Order: sequence, then structure tokens, then C-alpha cells
Amino acid sequence: MTDNIRWYMRQLHDDGADDRNKGFCVHCGAAGETRDHCPSRVFLDEPFPENLPHSPACLGCNSSASKDEEYLACLLECVMVGDVIPSMVHREKIANCLRRSPALVESLRQARNELNGQVRWTYDDHRVRAVIMKLARGHVAYELSEPRIDEPSSIWFKPLCEMSDKECEFFEHGEDGVSHAIWPEVGSRAMQRILVTGIGVAVEDEWLLVQAGRYRYQVSWGGQAKVKIVIREYLACEVTWE
Repeated sequence: MTDNIRWYMRQLHDDGADDRNKGFCVHCGAAGETRDHCPSRVFLDEPFPENLPHSPACLGCNSSASKDEEYLACLLECVMVGDVIPSMVHREKIANCLRRSPALVESLRQARNELNGQVRWTYDDHRVRAVIMKLARGHVAYELSEPRIDEPSSIWFKPLCEMSDKECEFFEHGEDGVSHAIWPEVGSRAMQRILVTGIGVAVEDEWLLVQAGRYRYQVSWGGQAKVKIVIREYLACEVTWE
């Protein structure tokens, strides 16, 4: 990823896309009462990056996912250290979350299984998918100015360490020879990135770094809307709308 792409991400002005795609909750279509940061700040450390991506959301959608986001953030840290002991967790924010919530610690403790010296974790599939969907909808709305409150055609997630070299290469760089003839919504941030970096530059192949080692994402628009996310340089996620 280039420093230029990161700089453009910070400097782009508010999108000038069709106003009919703005002002309503990007998750359910209700009135947009709040600003929903995407990613949620539980996935990031202070000091937070300037101009965090955000989209309009109703109060219900914005607040209802906070516990699930905290769950996923804590789960990832515990998986990475192999235990649920707060003092072993590297991110102080997450260690504090665990100290505040004995119930969360207990649920994660029950998710940890050890067999023949190897640690395996189970997880709440519904909660993890709910968070990934919320993140993907936020990124699509923010980058493409085309909110997608409908169900995606596919959603999957997998630890990067469990992916084969071929899977990892395809996830990181996509398919060779993909056509970039279809442009995103006029005035959207994705279109601005094309205009700022130069006509013909395939900006959709670049990862947008929110915070190093914490969160990065990519949005593609060539005939479909596809969001790729990497959380904590551990969990790879992909959501696609045909």
C-alpha cells in the first residue's frame, strides 16, 4: 500500500454524490439519527486517525451492535494470545473491556478448548456475521455513496493464518485482468480517488489503511459491490452484493 493512497483517504472532502442516497440509516433504511463510525473505535487504539469513515445510522442500529463489536474485538485478542487473562492481552483497551465484563470473560473462557496441547476456539457465528455485515454496509455507503440495506449475495470470514498461499494472494490482490471500465457513482469518494490519483489508476485494487496493524479495508465496484476487511491483521472478511 502506498503512502499516497493513505494521504488521499484523509484529504478527500465530503462526497458530492446523489443526495437521494444520503440521510437514512445505511443498515435498515430508517431515519439517520447518528453518525456510525466504520470501523467502530473498539477495533482501533488511541490516538484515533483523523476523519474516521462514518455513515448515517438510526440510533437502534448504531447502539445495538456495540456489544457484538466488543465481543469480536475481545475474541480476536484472546485468540491471538491463546487465553482470556486480561494481563496477557496486548491491547490495553481490550484488557480493560475484559476486566469490566466477567460475563464476557466467562463466555470466552467457555469458547476456549485445549486438546493435545493445542488451543481451539469456538465462536458465535451470528454475532461475528452481524459485525462484519455492519462494517461492510458502512464502507459501501461511505466509499460508493450507494447504501446496500439488502442482503448480500455472499459473506465469509477466515483467519489469514489458516488461508493457503493461493487463497491469501487472491484475497489480497484479486483476480488478474479484472476490468475497471465501470466507474463508481459520480461524486462518491471512490470516484474522487480516481480523479485525484489520475484517470485509469485502479484505485479499487488498493487497501485503505485506517490504522496500521488494526484495520484496513478495500471496496470494489466492477459490476458488483465487494468489501474486503482485515481486522487486527488476523481476520479476513469479504462481503459481496451482486
